Amino acid sequence: MRILVVGAGAVGGYFGGRLAHAGRDVTFLVRAARAEELRRAGLVIRSPRGDLTLRDVKTVQAGESAAPFDLVVLSCKAYNLDDAIASFEPLVGPSTQILPLLNGMRHIDVLSQKFGAARVLGGQCVIAATLNREREIVHLNDMHALAFGELEGGVSERVRAIGELMSGAGFDVSTSEHILLGMWEKWVFLATLAASTCLFRGSVGDILSAPDGRRVIEGLLGECRAVAQHNGFTMGPNFDARANQTLFTPSPLTASMLRDVENHSRTEADHILGDLIQRGGTAQQRDAGLSLLRIAYSHLKAYEARQARSA
Repeated sequence: MRILVVGAGAVGGYFGGRLAHAGRDVTFLVRAARAEELRRAGLVIRSPRGDLTLRDVKTVQAGESAAPFDLVVLSCKAYNLDDAIASFEPLVGPSTQILPLLNGMRHIDVLSQKFGAARVLGGQCVIAATLNREREIVHLNDMHALAFGELEGGVSERVRAIGELMSGAGFDVSTSEHILLGMWEKWVFLATLAASTCLFRGSVGDILSAPDGRRVIEGLLGECRAVAQHNGFTMGPNFDARANQTLFTPSPLTASMLRDVENHSRTEADHILGDLIQRGGTAQQRDAGLSLLRIAYSHLKAYEARQARSA
């Protein structure tokens, strides 16, 4: 199976690099500058799970011709989705499957409309990684997992085949019978974490030490869960246990969105918070004045406006 990984950043580079190191047929779709970096220094991963330097990385650039790929793994930032689609669309053939690893749900709608829902799988990853100044991929903790499945539920033959392809490649992989529920659970958790840490400009521990900090996290979690419920997805007891352990135990944990703000970078506020609000239905619209989620979203939009003025 020929795999195209769109981008060779922190997420795509990590999982694609592990797959290539394990002998899978992986090509990275990258810009010219990244292609030159990979040619010169290789794809470098610094990780508690084992460092890796991959030489002779196979790359392709937008506009170059290549035979259609069997699997496209998409891990771009949500705001780069349209550009990413334009770059890999010519490399999609009649039997190409698309596995996106973005957060939220809007990308599923966009990809399904563009390529047909039958081509698109649901997927999510659990990893904390970044690129350092040397453009090496730095894995920040010991979690590195992929999960995927059919949007309509169940585990199909093609999902099993992808699972077998990815197993033994140096990261945790699982197929899911209910991938959309898993994606909504991650979205609810991530939106709560992003909204709270960006609103307070601090870690979970900082927030919990503040007056009413715990109540704000509880309120945000409740609002996000209500949106999921409105869309037909009920969080189960396993989600409750994980969320409560992570969101209400003092720790230095922050959302990557806060790190984007602190680095004066673009954020995924529209896709993580804005789209969640839009999917909340009439109740969310009616209670807009009392919504913590809307306050956090407005906070980030004000940040973006300021960034635009200073650009």
